[in-house]
Amino acid sequence: MAPLDSAYPTSVSDRASGGNARLGASLHVKGEITGNEDLTIDGSVEGLVHLEDRKLTIGASARLTADVIAREVVVYGNVKGNLRARDRIEIKKDGSVVGDLTTARIMIEDGAYFKGSIEIDKAGEASSDSDLDKPAYTRSSRATATTASSAD
Repeated sequence: MAPLDSAYPTSVSDRASGGNARLGASLHVKGEITGNEDLTIDGSVEGLVHLEDRKLTIGASARLTADVIAREVVVYGNVKGNLRARDRIEIKKDGSVVGDLTTARIMIEDGAYFKGSIEIDKAGEASSDSDLDKPAYTRSSRATATTASSAD
């Protein structure tokens, strides 16, 4: 039975509108995570994390070997996989990402580690492979960069 606490959603409509979930440091998930609430991961995940319209926070103790699709992704831990965020991706100073990023806005703090490519997608739409077949001057307004960075 649900506790009578105002922080706990008491109706189906409260839960459906989203909230904040947490995957603890001692938990390990293999497979696919999908949902309609913000998620903080402190454990390890292998597979796919799909939170189309929500925020994913990858905690300092988290280890992801996964592809991520979300509205916003903030990385404090380690990620091996591709990140796609409609709004923004942030890699914090102790964060590490090895994979390709696709987002409208990006922030990589000093001290963060990143190896992969960045595609700035101002429209917030998924990249299309057919777009890459066109000459650069006819492509949509996206900027692409490939980089490996680490502050020592």
